Amino acid sequence: MRMRPLTLTLFTNARLIDPEAGQIIDGGLLVEDGKVKQVLTQPIESPDTFGAQTIVDCAGKYLAPGIVDIGVKVCEPGERHKESFRSAGAAAAAGGVTTIVTRPDTDPAIDNPETLEFVIRRAREAAPVHVLPMAALTKGRAGREMTEISFLLDAGAVAFTDCDHVVTDTKVFSRALTYARSLGALVIGHVQEPGLSAGACVTSGKFASLRGLPGVTPMAERMALDRDIALIEMTGARYHVDQITTARALPALERAKANGLDITAGTSVHHLTLNALDVADYRTFFKLKPPLRDEDDRTAVAEAVASGLIDIISSMHTPQDEESKRLPFEEAASGAVALETFLPAALRLVHAGLIDLPQLWRAMSLNPANRLGLASGRLRAGAPADLVLFDADAPFVMDRTTLRSKSRNTPFDGQRMQGKVLATYVDGACVFEMGA
Repeated sequence: MRMRPLTLTLFTNARLIDPEAGQIIDGGLLVEDGKVKQVLTQPIESPDTFGAQTIVDCAGKYLAPGIVDIGVKVCEPGERHKESFRSAGAAAAAGGVTTIVTRPDTDPAIDNPETLEFVIRRAREAAPVHVLPMAALTKGRAGREMTEISFLLDAGAVAFTDCDHVVTDTKVFSRALTYARSLGALVIGHVQEPGLSAGACVTSGKFASLRGLPGVTPMAERMALDRDIALIEMTGARYHVDQITTARALPALERAKANGLDITAGTSVHHLTLNALDVADYRTFFKLKPPLRDEDDRTAVAEAVASGLIDIISSMHTPQDEESKRLPFEEAASGAVALETFLPAALRLVHAGLIDLPQLWRAMSLNPANRLGLASGRLRAGAPADLVLFDADAPFVMDRTTLRSKSRNTPFDGQRMQGKVLATYVDGACVFEMGA
């Protein structure tokens, strides 16, 4: 059998973001056959000496591990007109996202091995980036009977969640956590007390009252988190909170971590960069779940990301078609697309001085990779060459009509932003290049 020749690519003249070391280094990368062969920590004066078939001059721009995005909704099966694996994959590549971890809140829900295998097959056929599927924790996400977690793990599920359908039956939830613990499976929860949250579309307070919109107290998040922490302590399960968005939830999260529970937490880029006042003109692109919070909550959550208390930032990419958004605010569907806007939106935190680039990449790439047991998310010899090359300062005005997603419900439409992805590489192969 003939061995295929190894491909060697040299990235030179780069500013390397190393989230493990917390450093930015002027140097380059040597990539061989889809993996990082060597991290070069000095400026490269003679690129030809490495014998690379391809030399990529990064022109002094940032080169970082590709983003690992937990909680992306791709609407196959059931609502392919909103988003397909082809369109989501193209959007991810253009946004520097090299791994998308997909949600099971499809129609039907991904709650059996057959549906899961369909999703995996479609992703491999259509998406240029890595796609890792999550499966439902309970059948139909109805909260009554847990799914066959073992079979779904064998079929390729990387985590289990009912997404925004909170399992209200504590006995069912505790049994599912216990079973997941016996298999080492990761459970992802959405912490919003469902009774208080029902029918709400904004965060309660003076602003909500002035606008005549039904609100939910921030305590709904704290109450649901307290319940889940107690169940994690009881069962010993591996648990990740998909979105922490309020200051009141942070002390409980801090105590749970200090007590040694196997818990991590995430938040969405929208809740880090927008606040409740952004819905002032009833623009439904700003209707999210959970709703946007007050500015004090936004800054507290951003500080928690910087300190490491909140581990992960996700896009929470949720496509909705025009018909479901062009409704009165209270009736409109929740959610926003974010795969392509993820990086420039997150860079707002850097430009505002709230966080530095290595900290940001720890939250967007290294920590999600570690939580899922992936080798990606870092720059070191042997790691997958999943990379993003970007200009952190390039200004532009967001035009939603240019987005590659089938749905274009972004709250950043028309806003001035900074940060452009120049190229994205998956296993060393270029899957996106600006202007190509």
